[in-house]
Amino acid sequence: MKASHIRKLIKPIDIAYSEMFSGQVYRIGQGAVSVRNHSGEARHTVIGVHGYLANHCYFTQLYDDPGTELILLTCSNYHIPVNGVTPEDAEWQSPIDELAGTIGYDAELLIQALEILPSSEHVRVHGHSRGGAVALEAARRRPELFRDVELLLEAPALPQGRTHALVTIMLEPVSHGMWPWLIRLINSAPSSVYGQTFFGRMNARKKTLLNKLFSSTRDQLTIVRNLEDVLEWMEKTPTDIYDNVSHGIFLIPGTDHILDKSAMVESARACATMTIRETDSPSHFLALDDPSLIPPLDDPEGSADPGLAGAAN
Repeated sequence: MKASHIRKLIKPIDIAYSEMFSGQVYRIGQGAVSVRNHSGEARHTVIGVHGYLANHCYFTQLYDDPGTELILLTCSNYHIPVNGVTPEDAEWQSPIDELAGTIGYDAELLIQALEILPSSEHVRVHGHSRGGAVALEAARRRPELFRDVELLLEAPALPQGRTHALVTIMLEPVSHGMWPWLIRLINSAPSSVYGQTFFGRMNARKKTLLNKLFSSTRDQLTIVRNLEDVLEWMEKTPTDIYDNVSHGIFLIPGTDHILDKSAMVESARACATMTIRETDSPSHFLALDDPSLIPPLDDPEGSADPGLAGAAN
């Protein structure tokens, strides 16, 4: 990317959305990990990895059992969406030798969180959209950490996947120099102009979380870098990355106008150890459309023997 384009894109973006949070927030390099307070000894641990232009609030109402240990990633160069707690530098963090804003960087964040923070024996890593790619990349880098981890990949960006045709057509004419103009245009337009097309039928929670998507990062450069990097990751990553996954579920939406559903399913079928579960969700945001679509933490398919999970495909 040309230096002149980078200069136009590094203008800071003010945070536009946050929620009250009770727990600890640890800064790790250019990202963060938030650990919600829970009651007593945790029966389950969930690590949530948010999608492109989203934030960790995507998971907070979904996993509301006070006995669930909820650990939430804030991807690199994203705003930490919390009120009521002051982030602190994690004393246990290690330097990350990756470019901030990439799947590689955020995979290293996830690895550090998974290595240090869970206190229960049952750990689920729930990756939504781009977060699915982050989870798979982390498993490729540290497969031993994921040996007993359940993966829940919700409408995920997958190896050999691609964007929906509508998104592809929209992005084709956009050069680096056009991004600042395009972002201003999107932010000035009411979400109703594009929301129904890309987000599906709206409800109160979806409106709250999706209304300020282009204000979730700390600068516009991260918006562009995230997008270019996930497209490259899907194109260049082979499906043998699934060899590092022990068990879990691919959760596929009925309708998806962000990622190409057929490519998603085709990629998932190359995984011998996870179950594919197709739903009637009307959009890319299954957990916001209908939280009951998210498998419970004691789901037998999510914790299935790998041989049985593969047979379920």
